[in-house]
Amino acid sequence: MVLLLHRLCALKVSKITEPGYYADGDGLYLQVTTGDGGPAKSWLFRYSLNQKRREMGLGALATYSLAEARDLAKACRQSVNQGIDPIDARQAARAKTALDAAKSVTFKVCAEKYIASHKAAWKNKKHGAQWTATLETYAYPTIGDLPVQSIETGHISDILEPIWSTKAETAARVRGRIEVILDWAKVRGFRTGDNPARWRGHLDKLFPARSRVRKVKHHAALPYAELPAFMTLLRDENGVAARALEFLILTAARTSEVLELPHAEIKDDVWIVDASRMKAGREHRVPLCARALEIVAEMKRLYTEPYVFPGLKLNKPLSNMALLVLLERMGRSDLTTHGFRSTFKDWVSETTDYPSELSEMALAHAVEDKVEAAYRRGDLFNKRVALMRDWSKFCDGR
Repeated sequence: MVLLLHRLCALKVSKITEPGYYADGDGLYLQVTTGDGGPAKSWLFRYSLNQKRREMGLGALATYSLAEARDLAKACRQSVNQGIDPIDARQAARAKTALDAAKSVTFKVCAEKYIASHKAAWKNKKHGAQWTATLETYAYPTIGDLPVQSIETGHISDILEPIWSTKAETAARVRGRIEVILDWAKVRGFRTGDNPARWRGHLDKLFPARSRVRKVKHHAALPYAELPAFMTLLRDENGVAARALEFLILTAARTSEVLELPHAEIKDDVWIVDASRMKAGREHRVPLCARALEIVAEMKRLYTEPYVFPGLKLNKPLSNMALLVLLERMGRSDLTTHGFRSTFKDWVSETTDYPSELSEMALAHAVEDKVEAAYRRGDLFNKRVALMRDWSKFCDGR
């Protein structure tokens, strides 16, 4: 009986070169195939369970000797006798090992993977750096080295409690970023269960709403009545920054939209902002007044770079810091460039008969009402031509 079970020996196994299957007994086989470097030898276990015949690879001869292969085959036979399919059992064991390894991935690793995979889609290049900076400052010291699976509500509370009342806006951003990363980790199979950083129905029971903790700080804006005098002083200033700020005020555009403006977006007397540069992700047309067109022509005459308002580095746009330095030089460090959009909005609302929706369209604000947004197909461009012409006249003091 022993000879029927152990038909092979180590010497015979080493000398076999002819392709085929060689039985050792009770389901164990040596498989010989032809390879580029000569015969390839491996072990197989054949069995029948639930009236199904199956074949399971046990490994290469270089990995398992004859004696070790017999031990593996014995363990497989024991599983079959217990009604357990050894192939299914091996797959389950591998899946568990992979899951355990995945769940040991740290929060910091998940955060870095998420930022790297989404950085290309973010419009603002500084966005990724801001994510990294806030997480390094507030999240990593507490949960950075923790397996992402083990992060609980208590950890999130430890992060947010010290800054929720003193740095409400930062705390809200940190919480939101942690929530997004944990959701990403769950989809990738790195964690299971509810998200401990979610706000609605969870953390909102532990922390007061941000609006109740600290009022929103709006961008400092110039009262519209003071704007004509300011524009007179601004036009006395020389340099690219002065012309960029003047153009920004005349168009009521966002700072990044102006600073990164390429000449290619200017079509005759219309500025067509590409959708990729817009906050709402939609193309935006801006009617240009005579003075705005003069500024574009002046910049094109003085500089040959692709950006209308070039910076100090070749083929790079002007930096936001240049505008802040300009305001400081003018003695108006109390203002922000974004605040001039509020100046424009106040002027429209308080001194003109133009409807609010027209000024909102000029500011390229997204329509929050989904029903209204679905029906609003046009951009009211022809009406905005008149609006921006009147705004230009007001800026000139007329």
